[in-house]
Amino acid sequence: MAHQGERHFRLHVAPKARAERLDRFLVDALPELSRSRLKRLIEAGQVSAGGATIAEPSYRVKPGQTIDLTVPPAIDDGQPEPESVPLTVVYEDEDVIVVDKPAGMAAHPAPGTPAGTLVNALLAHCGQSLSGIGGVRRPGIVHRLDKDTSGLIIAAKHDQAHAGLAKQFATRTLSRTYWALVWGTPTPAHGEITGNIGRSRSDRKKMAVLKTAGRPALTRYKVLRRFLGGQVSLVECTLATGRTHQIRVHMAHKGHPLLGDQSYGRRRVPSGNLPPHLVAALADFKRQALHACRLGFVHPVNGASLKFDTPLPQDFNSLIESLEAV
Repeated sequence: MAHQGERHFRLHVAPKARAERLDRFLVDALPELSRSRLKRLIEAGQVSAGGATIAEPSYRVKPGQTIDLTVPPAIDDGQPEPESVPLTVVYEDEDVIVVDKPAGMAAHPAPGTPAGTLVNALLAHCGQSLSGIGGVRRPGIVHRLDKDTSGLIIAAKHDQAHAGLAKQFATRTLSRTYWALVWGTPTPAHGEITGNIGRSRSDRKKMAVLKTAGRPALTRYKVLRRFLGGQVSLVECTLATGRTHQIRVHMAHKGHPLLGDQSYGRRRVPSGNLPPHLVAALADFKRQALHACRLGFVHPVNGASLKFDTPLPQDFNSLIESLEAV
């Protein structure tokens, strides 16, 4: 008996096809479903041939065989809960959504931030347009922004879009550009920062550039403006990889930590030759001065090339105005 929202697929193995694994056959035939999702469906007994259930992903399909697959409707996993949190939506269609995330909003629920996250907001905003990632009705976020980093982030609404975006992220074809305010002026004025990033050996809550461990990371940067005679600079950073805290860690490693960075930045604001109003503005800026200003990707369903820009948020702009006034 069919259930509401259930989908059925009848697939035919070509008469001269080679005897390949069932999971690989299904991945090629149904690109809208991820391989991990299909594997779970096979193991859950949702695949059959000639009326006989096939529960082994490694089963070899036979030329001329007919394969039946049932995909149950996406379920609500109970956590997290949808929340009516205001969102600045930059782009949305039936496949993806691009949001300008404010600083202070975490991307996912976690200890300390169980609610009020981007995922909670997207669950409420997208509602039934989420057809499920991995069989669960939730948005698929393939790249993250730190809680206190503002700017553009993309989420998928279903498996096919999620798989397409994840592939672009893995092959480094999803482009992400950030603006950052850093202490000092990096030299040369444009270049690359490399160095494996992994967990700090001295503080497991932080990341660090490591010589013999971690994962390769590459950040391209360009100095856009200098303030206070070069004591502070506005820098554009483009990620070639996507490691945790990558820009913050790489800039600090180069000797130019981000303004306001509570983990990798300066503990105290230098006040020797700065006017009191600027010292106060710097001290009041409690987050890392990092904004994801540009995002580019190929639409995972229709193949269109998309690029989005978003202006600096008010707190970032106000800090720049304070620097310009000196």
